[in-house]
Amino acid sequence: MRKHSLDRWLLTAVLVVLLSSSSSFAAKKDAKKKKKSNKEVTYDGTSLIIDGKRELLYSGSIHYPRSTPEMWPSIIKRAKQGGLNTIQTYTFWNVHEPEQGQFNFSGRADLVKFIKLIEKNGMYVTLRLGPFIQAEWTHGGLPYWLREVPGIFFRTDNKPFKEHTERYVRMILDKMKEEKLFASQGGPIILGQIENEYSAVQRAYKQDGLNYIKWASKLVDSMNLGIPWVMCKQNDAPDPMINACNGRHCGDTFPGPNKENKPSLWTENWTTQFRVFGDPPTQRSVEDIAFSVARFFSKNGSHVNYYMYHGGTNFGRTSAHYVTTRYYDDAPLDEYGLEKEPKFGHLKQLHNALNLCKKPLLWGQPKTEKPGKDTEIRYYEQPGTKSCAAFLANNNTEAAETIKFRGRDYVIAPRSISILPDCKTVVYNTAQIVSQHTARNFMKSKKANKKFDFKVFTETLPSKLEGDSYIPVELYGLTKDKTDYGWYTTSFKVNKNDLPKKGVKTSVRVASLGHALHVWLNREYLGSGHGSHEEKSFVFQKSVTLKAGENHLIMLGVLTGFPDSGSYMEHRYTGPRGVSILGLTSGTLDLTENSKWGNKVGMEGERLGVHTEEGSKKVKWEKFNGKAPGLTWYQTYFDAPESLNAAAIRMNGMGKGLIWVNGEGVGRYWQSFLSPLGQPTQIEYHIPRSFLKPKKNHLVIFEEEPNVKPELMDFVIVNRDTVCSYVGENYIPSVRHWTRKQDQVQAITDNVSLTATLKCSGTKKIAAVEFASFGNPIGVCGNFTLGTCNAPISKQVVEKHCLGKAHCAIPVNKSTFEQDKKDSCKNVVKMLAVQVKCGRGKKN
Repeated sequence: MRKHSLDRWLLTAVLVVLLSSSSSFAAKKDAKKKKKSNKEVTYDGTSLIIDGKRELLYSGSIHYPRSTPEMWPSIIKRAKQGGLNTIQTYTFWNVHEPEQGQFNFSGRADLVKFIKLIEKNGMYVTLRLGPFIQAEWTHGGLPYWLREVPGIFFRTDNKPFKEHTERYVRMILDKMKEEKLFASQGGPIILGQIENEYSAVQRAYKQDGLNYIKWASKLVDSMNLGIPWVMCKQNDAPDPMINACNGRHCGDTFPGPNKENKPSLWTENWTTQFRVFGDPPTQRSVEDIAFSVARFFSKNGSHVNYYMYHGGTNFGRTSAHYVTTRYYDDAPLDEYGLEKEPKFGHLKQLHNALNLCKKPLLWGQPKTEKPGKDTEIRYYEQPGTKSCAAFLANNNTEAAETIKFRGRDYVIAPRSISILPDCKTVVYNTAQIVSQHTARNFMKSKKANKKFDFKVFTETLPSKLEGDSYIPVELYGLTKDKTDYGWYTTSFKVNKNDLPKKGVKTSVRVASLGHALHVWLNREYLGSGHGSHEEKSFVFQKSVTLKAGENHLIMLGVLTGFPDSGSYMEHRYTGPRGVSILGLTSGTLDLTENSKWGNKVGMEGERLGVHTEEGSKKVKWEKFNGKAPGLTWYQTYFDAPESLNAAAIRMNGMGKGLIWVNGEGVGRYWQSFLSPLGQPTQIEYHIPRSFLKPKKNHLVIFEEEPNVKPELMDFVIVNRDTVCSYVGENYIPSVRHWTRKQDQVQAITDNVSLTATLKCSGTKKIAAVEFASFGNPIGVCGNFTLGTCNAPISKQVVEKHCLGKAHCAIPVNKSTFEQDKKDSCKNVVKMLAVQVKCGRGKKN
């Protein structure tokens, strides 16, 4: 028994040792798997070379402070689904160091978390350091305190500026290095940028500007981080910086790299135009974007970045002067992170088409033919192989052109490029959209829009303020970016004999350098004035009744953000500059330099923090009785809108001011500044779901203007459940039908045919077909109407293919829509327009 026990004991011991060593081996194996492999990033005249491989890079700008950490995962995931392999972002100095020596890397400022999420999705990162970024961001990303550094001049060969810039740059890059985020450490950062569009201001600084650019280049190069660096819009970028292009059509406007060993990189392809208050709607078509990208890659381009891919929201007071709170909403992912179709899908298909051309583009020899005045052929062949890719371009904006290439005729739509990844098969045309379209809906929330119980607190006009200035103080310097508001008061005496005779009017005249102004005389509100993004200066003038003796003038200077561009930004000024009384018998009374001015910074409500729950208890709120003067705070409570969809508040009935929800700054609104179309530039203001609680959300609004109607505001739920297709029978079938095997482009489906595809988001299904026409329908998604030609069974066919399904494909050909084999309009090239509504059924 003893022997058997000993044997069992020995056997158990051996098993424990074996299991232990096996477990240890497995752990080491897992650790090896998890260990990041260092990647060398180099370049030549063709492309970036990452870990020994050439790459075509499709990048999109997504700025971490313009969305919330809760939104980042879905935005990044959707960007990857759109065919991107790289995310580009600026770093925001005034976000990370709002006060000198006080740093912020939490919440929306958590740059490390943002980059690690990109890495988790298997994507690369381009890091644009600034220090100046522009980006329609207040002060171009430079912190206000920098303006007050003695002897400083921004962005030039200036010792104080360079000292602070170097400290900031090293702080950011050291943080990235500590987290092992550079490709040379196995991380996702493959490319960096120092400075930003410096050529726009370089001439103003002459030799000091050139010295500064050389210094900035040496600064980042000396840190030996193992990544290449670019300077955008800087054709004389010093070695080893790569000069890169910004613009809409870099395939035509970019002179190319300044050395043969540098690749052609496009750092900003503007997907739309940013908007400022007072602007009408603007957009850039996806056909134009696709054309520009195809052209750039056909001319040796290997990297494009869409600025922006997701614009997001300028929360709080972060936008530059006059820039709307909504930013680049017409990007492939809209303000709410939803896919804006067809921009999202058409560019995704473009990336797929270019990937089919990858081998010849990166290893082939370029050749060009010019068969006609408006036509052009660019193709790449790899010597000794069958690898070939061609781009057939038609620059005629009005008519299709036929191009003969290698014995075949190709009809190319007006102003478009067809891509042939094997020099035979057309898989994509930039003007022919076969991806779906969507229209955005703002649905009034049932849950959030219960009767609001508004309470109000009105600011008290200041009396004669303390001050010893004999001219109105400059407004940027007065507010120091702590508030949008600065008070000015003065008094002046008028002799009875100076008062004009009956019928002659006196006026107050204020010449301001911007941005907006409210004026009171003897505590009576005279009105307001404002400039615009293009013309910041304005003159406010109003007839007044003066009294004999002392008169009191009060002005409130209003900012809409700091400037974000131009030279000598540290010497940019704004606010009231000239104040005078007109119409006195003794002549014009100039108050600018003949009166003592008192000043006060900000609103009392700001000082007390009434936009927060705690701060709101520090003032006495009155019940809103339907009418209130300007400079009034409004507060109420609301429940979170139903569903998990994005939410927003529509500011109907309001004038100009600021919004907070649960203490979080939603942004500036300006409903009274109408566009030439007679509408506010922005009506809906995004409230991220992470700002909200299920119940009793605290809404606070500071309203500058009198007699607004807060009862007209409402909360809305945002969706893109209106899904459409608009496909011509002569269009090229989707690129998804094709793949590349070695040097051959092959079909991956048995039947390569043209279809109109529709897909609902999430778990939703097609609940209704709202419009269908195979003929010559007109309009856009959300607003189609019948043309003069229509197949009568169009709706019936679409319902058969799509109703009740999450996605569907409708064959686009005559035989599908002909009834009794009759074509009612034979000489018309047919278009199929379809509009459906997605939903979750009646229960929801």
